[in-house]
Amino acid sequence: MTDANTAETSRRNFLKNTGRVAAASTLVAGMSPRAFASEDNTIQVALVGCGGRGTGAAANALSVQNGPIKLVAMADVFEDRQSDSYNGLAAKFADHPDKVDVPEERRFIGFEAYKEAMDCLKPGDVVILATPPAFRWVQFTYAIEKGLNVFMEKPVTVDGPTSRKMFALGEESAKRNLKVGVGLMCRHCDARAELHERIEQGQIGDILELRAYRMAGPTGSAAVGPKPADTNELEYQIRNFHAFLWASGGAFSDFLIHNIDECCWMKNAFPIEAKASGGRQYRGNDVDQNFDSYSVEYTFEDGTKLMLNGRTIPGCHHEFASYAHGTKGAAVISTASHSPAKCRIYKGWNLDEKNLVWAYPQPEKSPYQLEWDHLIDAIRNDKPYNEVQRGVEASLVTSMGRMAAHTGKVITRDQILNSDHEFAPVVDQLALGGDAPLVADSNGKYPIPLPGLLRREY
Repeated sequence: MTDANTAETSRRNFLKNTGRVAAASTLVAGMSPRAFASEDNTIQVALVGCGGRGTGAAANALSVQNGPIKLVAMADVFEDRQSDSYNGLAAKFADHPDKVDVPEERRFIGFEAYKEAMDCLKPGDVVILATPPAFRWVQFTYAIEKGLNVFMEKPVTVDGPTSRKMFALGEESAKRNLKVGVGLMCRHCDARAELHERIEQGQIGDILELRAYRMAGPTGSAAVGPKPADTNELEYQIRNFHAFLWASGGAFSDFLIHNIDECCWMKNAFPIEAKASGGRQYRGNDVDQNFDSYSVEYTFEDGTKLMLNGRTIPGCHHEFASYAHGTKGAAVISTASHSPAKCRIYKGWNLDEKNLVWAYPQPEKSPYQLEWDHLIDAIRNDKPYNEVQRGVEASLVTSMGRMAAHTGKVITRDQILNSDHEFAPVVDQLALGGDAPLVADSNGKYPIPLPGLLRREY
């Protein structure tokens, strides 16, 4: 994950066999941190959540070049996921074995493992929180108590109550001068940054409409099979967290948030309302809670629209891109996936090469690496750096669109933020071998959203 002109492996795919992860639990609060790492100038890192995303984030952290940095602890619920992650990182940094300094006694398993991993760090070190987002507020609370700088994966919330908790925790982390990055790496893309500046300068005029698409084949939960008879329900749901709204906000929250956030960046605002449609045209096995297609009309305060389309049906048109249309012209925010963005500006709305007026030069630097370069620079030089509020806002408006589709209602930001519907209020009490927040029926089927029939998402 260095230069975007190579076949870049995203953090989600860094270890294809590691899948997704979790760790969790127990609310705490507390003490004063330092801004910097340990006295020898080495920043120590703990990885909490050893799936593909967490492993890729750790690889980016260890690739930062502005001073010594090493991984010293790992935590996960599943030993196989952790083992795959450790072996993958050790192999990647085989020429620099000091970077992966995680003996077996610092590899922790279980729902309390996140505490044990963070306990290996000093105030000012960094913890990576890459478990399913349901556990984010629990683990972030402990990181604040320990005085740790944080990198957390997106989304950071899945509903109104967890968003309120994370807004408050973000304020507390900022008061303590903690540096916190959120994995919306498109905000760190050089190409998008220059496009944003050009839009600010008026090169496409006033924005009239934004469009975003993430239309692909089966993604995330689409490959989930029925729970094996000998598997604990909670562990099954965590292993397949994209399938369950309580754990991840579903595929909508996890995958579409990037397109939503990059469009909001170009607009310098977040939507205040969503109306949407969607359905399960292709699946129907009820093994998960996702729709196959989503179509959302987001409305900003000034009336501008963001039209979002998501689909995970095989054999259909594929598109993974975002666009902005203005009074003078149009812009390509992203072209295919997250990197390279290949940002461009055209005169008029016809995206024909003869109308091209600007294109970001290639190759581009990887935003996955840039977000880590920026975070570690802020830690070493004590620069203001806290992305929590923006990360929660992006997560909340993403959930707003999902909720609009799942209920068939027009949903406003204030409605979802102030809602009392929390998917997993007992997430801080979960334990290995224990009960799951969601229960299947006697046929092993899970409740699914029924627009127009259910007031809540299920």
